[in-house]
Amino acid sequence: MIYITGDTHARFHRFNNENFPEQKEMTKDDYVIICGDFGGVFDVGWESKSEKYWLDWFEERNFTLLFVDGNHENFDRLYGYPVKEWHGGKVHELRPHVLHLMRGQVFEIDGKKFFTFGGASSHDIQGGILEVDDPQFKAKKRLLDKEWVPYRINHLSWWEQELASKEEMEEGRENLRKHDYTVDFIVTHCCSSSTQAMIGAGLYQPDRETDYLEFIKNYANYKKWFFGHYHDNRNILDKEILVYEQIIRIA
Repeated sequence: MIYITGDTHARFHRFNNENFPEQKEMTKDDYVIICGDFGGVFDVGWESKSEKYWLDWFEERNFTLLFVDGNHENFDRLYGYPVKEWHGGKVHELRPHVLHLMRGQVFEIDGKKFFTFGGASSHDIQGGILEVDDPQFKAKKRLLDKEWVPYRINHLSWWEQELASKEEMEEGRENLRKHDYTVDFIVTHCCSSSTQAMIGAGLYQPDRETDYLEFIKNYANYKKWFFGHYHDNRNILDKEILVYEQIIRIA
């Protein structure tokens, strides 16, 4: 069995036995995939008490947890976990059965091919990105807090790796070429520029990652594309599905 769901932001109650009773019939050879903003690796320092609790909790579930990264992850730490080969692609192993599906990979899971590509632009940063070593840091932060203007702090609540690098994008193209640009499923955090314009009604601006995913949309052959980021549960056209709190069985 393979299930998929949207952003969790370190709120994992949807996976308890009451909300997700299907897991009682699952094993470690069954999978749940999160479409980014996992949030289980976010705190400063290596695995806070809370993070360790939840990562160990997932390791004890009756399934293997997989996730692509979103924009709300601590990339300094996430990229510090060991890289391993798994089902044809590269993963960061947080636990033996808690795996980050890296960007631009093609995985073969239960006879299905998955192309994965995490990352997205943070939209709630009207106040900008603050630097802790800026002499005006405290004054800027105080003013933004007073005015209730959202902002982020570099390497504490925001990381430039939220958007993919050129190397990650090219690796994705190369891996798709190896599979003749044909997969069963695409799993991302954000979506293509054209799809984002459709669901955002001008609220979101395209960036290099949504433009990259537009290229994928135009060139790849796929059955379904699942993504998160926009906090809604919606079918987009006939092949793209925006997921948030729902847990959908796809295989």
